[in-house]
Formats: sequence, C-alpha cells, structure tokens
Amino acid sequence: MEPLFALIAGYALGSVPFGLILTRLTGAGDLRAIGSGNIGATNVLRTGRKGLAAATLLLDLAKGLLAVAIARHIWPGSEALAALGAVIGHCFPVWLRFKGGKGVATMMGVSLGLAWPIGLAYAVVWLGVLAITRISSLSGLCAAMAAPVAALLLGYRDYAPVLTAIALLVIWLHRANIARLRAGTEPKVGSKG
Repeated sequence: MEPLFALIAGYALGSVPFGLILTRLTGAGDLRAIGSGNIGATNVLRTGRKGLAAATLLLDLAKGLLAVAIARHIWPGSEALAALGAVIGHCFPVWLRFKGGKGVATMMGVSLGLAWPIGLAYAVVWLGVLAITRISSLSGLCAAMAAPVAALLLGYRDYAPVLTAIALLVIWLHRANIARLRAGTEPKVGSKG
C-alpha cells in the first residue's frame, strides 16, 4: 500500500494550481482565460507580471520537490511514484477538471528531489536552451529529455524509468508547441506573437 499512498500524496501536492491561485489573489484575472489557458509559469508571464510568473515557477517546482521529500521520509523507496504522482497532479488536477499545466517546473522539482545532480542537469539544460533560443517550450522539452539521460549517466539508474515516463508525458502535452516549432511559429519569451 505504501507505493499507492506515495502516488496519491504526490498527486494531491502536484494538483495545487499555484498559477491560478496567485493570479486570482493578485487581481490578474482567471489564468485559464489568458494566452494558452495553461496554469503554468509561462502563461502567468503573459499577464505581464514577471514576479507572479517567477513565484508560480518556484511554487510549482517546490511542490514536486516536497512530494518526493515527504515520500522519502514516510514511505522510503516510494519516491519515484510520488514524483510521478506530482507531475500527473500538476498536469491533470482534479480541481480544474483535469486541465492543468505541462509539467516542466514540477518535473524539475521532482528531479531535484530524487537526486540533486539530476535536478542540476535539468536546470542547466533548461536555462541554457532558454538563454540561447528564448523559446520556453523548447527549453522545457530539452530539459525533460535530459533528466532520464542524466539519471543514467550520473549513476541513478533506478530513477531513469520514472523520469522517462514523465518526459514522455511532458512531450505529449507539448505536441501543439512541437508543431509550431516545426513550422517556425512558436513565440519567444517576451515576444508579442
């Protein structure tokens, strides 16, 4: 039962929609009616409030990290399932009729929670690609794909399967972004397009 409890606890933490909560509390409106309708940090940035976007990113990251930390403390050995639950909760929160974010920041949090070197690799790829291309979706996709590779290369092979599953989910949720990337129409961070 412990793995199931870890999965459920991870889902519960992951499903907290910080982007929506913060934008409502600060009078920025319903995030689901802005830009892509997504509840993640990139869409919060479209409100023009960089501080809110940064807070959303950090909180979405923190909930993934916390889910793994709690599972490690209460149900040792179930951290990977808590990680999976947290990202699924963020992407498909029951409170929002299963329409959430795309999991990039939460995946960074669970990567850090599982093993900080994996999280560091994730962050370096994410920030590096973002700095070079200024395309949020591309940086998130590259970071998601880097996590299971980092797990294998850095000696955390047990975490590679769950990170691969999470990366595949992140890629699937970015399928419209991938189509725009292929067409050359994906907007850059800070652009009006």
